[in-house]
Amino acid sequence: MSPPIVKNLGFRPYQSVFDEMQRFTNARTSDTIDEIWLLEHSAVYTLGQAGDPAHILNAGAIPVVKSDRGGQVTYHGPGQLIVYPLIDLRRYKLGVRSLVELLENVVILLLSRLSIVARSRRDAPGVYVDDAKIAALGLRIRHGCSFHGLSVNVDMDLEPFTRINPCGYEGLQVTQIADHAEVDSVEAIGTQLTDLLVEQLSVREQL
Repeated sequence: MSPPIVKNLGFRPYQSVFDEMQRFTNARTSDTIDEIWLLEHSAVYTLGQAGDPAHILNAGAIPVVKSDRGGQVTYHGPGQLIVYPLIDLRRYKLGVRSLVELLENVVILLLSRLSIVARSRRDAPGVYVDDAKIAALGLRIRHGCSFHGLSVNVDMDLEPFTRINPCGYEGLQVTQIADHAEVDSVEAIGTQLTDLLVEQLSVREQL
């Protein structure tokens, strides 16, 4: 099978990309080539399928969108890398948990190359630097294929995170790459991360 097609969508509002992911996933066949979408979203809070609105403390002027991904509430905004892996898990012999771990490990590897020590937590999906969250995960699997995905805080305004309980955890601190290392751009981080992700998927496909 051909490697995933990587698409850099630039700066896009959440709802339109959410709708496109739905259409792409619903129209897939066994021959559909996987895709990985890279982008940034305009400011938005998204609430997962089983998310509790009580975790949104003060949205203010930032819109809140109900999503069908897993997880609770998170914030997306300029300066944050969004990675949506639209992949057929069966091609890579992945389950949901192993896909989560693969995405977490790719972020951890990327950060290590920037001399940032990061880790995952079994009890709370995502990637952490010390006790502060730097990357969040929220996935949906339909007919064995994934959509939604991963957000990595690169160089952004973190204040909107103070108006929610991030991922449903009261008082959870968040951080970003720019607080720990020099960064060129969100796009450059996206390219590096996608190269690692495609490489890891290729390894899985050959197992």
